[in-house]
Amino acid sequence: MPARTLARDDQFYCGVANHSLVEMTYMKHVRTFALLLVTTALVARPASAQIPAKDPSARLREVLPADVAQRVLARIADARAHQLPAEALENRALKFAAKGVDPRSIERSVNEQALRMESAKSALARGRGSNPAGDEIEAGAEAIRKGVDGPSVASFAKSAPRDRSLAVPLFVIGSLADHGLPVDQALKQVLARLAARASDADIESLPGELPAQAIAGQANRPAQTGRDFGQSHKPTTTGRPATAGPPAGVPGNGGVKSNPGQSHKPPPKN
Repeated sequence: MPARTLARDDQFYCGVANHSLVEMTYMKHVRTFALLLVTTALVARPASAQIPAKDPSARLREVLPADVAQRVLARIADARAHQLPAEALENRALKFAAKGVDPRSIERSVNEQALRMESAKSALARGRGSNPAGDEIEAGAEAIRKGVDGPSVASFAKSAPRDRSLAVPLFVIGSLADHGLPVDQALKQVLARLAARASDADIESLPGELPAQAIAGQANRPAQTGRDFGQSHKPTTTGRPATAGPPAGVPGNGGVKSNPGQSHKPPPKN
């Protein structure tokens, strides 16, 4: 093959090699830049997710009078120091403040719920022999608020399986008691579901499956004392009964004659 032809071939292959090298270098830079973008996005997402919208303590100072906010925040800090679910107390105070509840009543509600949490934690620890989780303490406190006493919570914790959370079962026991079912029956119903390895969703359906017991229990239901404002059940009937008379001091016909425009019958003619 002539030397000139070989030279041209060498130049051609060298050009191809150089072009391929440029492309490889360019693609390498593109891949590096893309990887950097993906890494930045993955790192930034958890960081932004961890930033709360606003500190609950600051929000409480905004919605409560200064003196009340100071005492409520001190009570919440004490609960946190005793390994109680303090966030639930914060949410409770904020929820009632949003509903326009009197600040003093909010303070009382937070204090009472904190005491119930302490009772629930102690009862669950006695029953299981170990420290309960925060959601279990919160559920136990709600059960106590709805009429389940501490010894019943401890007995339930002792009898329940130890390989699952008691948060949902305790919430359901409280709901059943709140619907009028006697506490001992509520405990038996939930324990039976636990023994059958029922799921939390199955246990949550219990209140809807027991309408007869709930209605029957209303007659013997204790007076609603110590309940939080706005959370008691509505009465069986709403509005004025059909047979109810007018309020005191108001004529039965509102001061209007029963037959407007019509006089009494005239006396019979002779």
